[in-house]
Amino acid sequence: MDAASILKLAYVVAAVLFILGLKNITHPRTAVRGNFLGALAMLLAIVVTLYQLWKGDGSFSYILIGLVVGSLVGIILAVRIEMTAMPQLVALFNGFGGGASVLVACAELLKFTKQSATVDVLIATAATGIIGAVTFWGSLVAFGKLQELKLFKNSLGLPGQRVINAVLALIVLVLAGLLVHIGSGPTAIALYLAVVVLSSVLGLFLVSSIGGADMPVVIALLNSYSGLAAAATGFVIDNNVLIIAGSLVGASGIILTKIMCKAMNRSLTNVLFGVLKAGSVMDTDEIYATVRSTSADDVAMILDTAQRVVFVPGYGMAVAQAQHAVRDLANQLIANQTAVEYAIHPVAGRMPGHMNVLLAEADVPYEQLIEMDLINPTMAQVDVAIVIGANDVVNPVARTDPDSPIAGMPIINVDKARTVVVIKRSLSPGFAKIPNPLFAAENTLMFFGDGKTATLEIVAALKDL
Repeated sequence: MDAASILKLAYVVAAVLFILGLKNITHPRTAVRGNFLGALAMLLAIVVTLYQLWKGDGSFSYILIGLVVGSLVGIILAVRIEMTAMPQLVALFNGFGGGASVLVACAELLKFTKQSATVDVLIATAATGIIGAVTFWGSLVAFGKLQELKLFKNSLGLPGQRVINAVLALIVLVLAGLLVHIGSGPTAIALYLAVVVLSSVLGLFLVSSIGGADMPVVIALLNSYSGLAAAATGFVIDNNVLIIAGSLVGASGIILTKIMCKAMNRSLTNVLFGVLKAGSVMDTDEIYATVRSTSADDVAMILDTAQRVVFVPGYGMAVAQAQHAVRDLANQLIANQTAVEYAIHPVAGRMPGHMNVLLAEADVPYEQLIEMDLINPTMAQVDVAIVIGANDVVNPVARTDPDSPIAGMPIINVDKARTVVVIKRSLSPGFAKIPNPLFAAENTLMFFGDGKTATLEIVAALKDL
């Protein structure tokens, strides 16, 4: 078997491993295995590609340097990143993927001649420039919003933003068409650079005008874009495994985006091209006039007689790293013959599956994690719902105020539980920047404090009963 046949066979094996990895990632019990299979597939693809370069034109040493530097950066990020910053890391990964695709397509365009610049390859090159640039700069803006950097804290919408975006997109498409027509040479390079620059501006405008509450949808969509850019690059350099892997990421990202839009009651077109509406003005002082605070001892006494307790985790739990303390409290309740469950909202935290990962890290049994649609019909039978760090995903305004920024968004109906205990540092709003009437409801008690510290205080008080 010659080297070319071995390379193709290795790519087929890598593609199969990618597909199996994606399938395994869909279930918590097999997610680790799926991650391993995906990493193994990428390792195999890299090794056989490096072997091909080593036997080729002598560029192996430069590629090896890039591989070493990239690996070191990846290792440092993986070791040092906190779970709370995982959405930001995903945003950066999406951006890096898009940026890499742009550079690879540009390098190939520099090598094109009139004979090699076929129409299909040129279309793929133009598509890579457009999608990759939008992904790179859009992802950087998404990172800034998730990191809550001052420059990106508010939605930046210009007057006539939709018209500006439409005009930019039209100009980009016209330039891309000219690039495909010309094919090669200095003019083609200049057109490609113009496409990339204008697509970069378009990416900045598209994401900067989107409100923070919609960032989970944006991250999912940008993930899909990065896959599409990679797949287009695969056509440019005639690499089958890149086409397959990029297509898998692109397709799965679109599916995830659709799920996210449904979970947040968002129209994808409105998220992409519209500015999040401000909604009705709510008087925070008036809403919170009847807030009642509580203590660890009071919460412990309530829990001591409860038969069913549901924890509702949110981003605040991630920030406080309270998942282990929550597990300890749950174990103590279970030892007291109390039924314990965790209500998981699809977009709790800042990306899908964020709470699942945190609770799995704390060895919480998978069967205790109940999806929103399954637990909502039974919330009226819950003795105590403990909300720890969640805000927008339990805000009843989503059901009652049609003018709210989160109007129509499915929420976990904790307000229907017999008693609600909210563990939170303060009455500060969630990512949607609106107050939450749940905090002042008649059946709600606010336990102010750090999520981890407050939960441990309840554990100690429960032991002393």
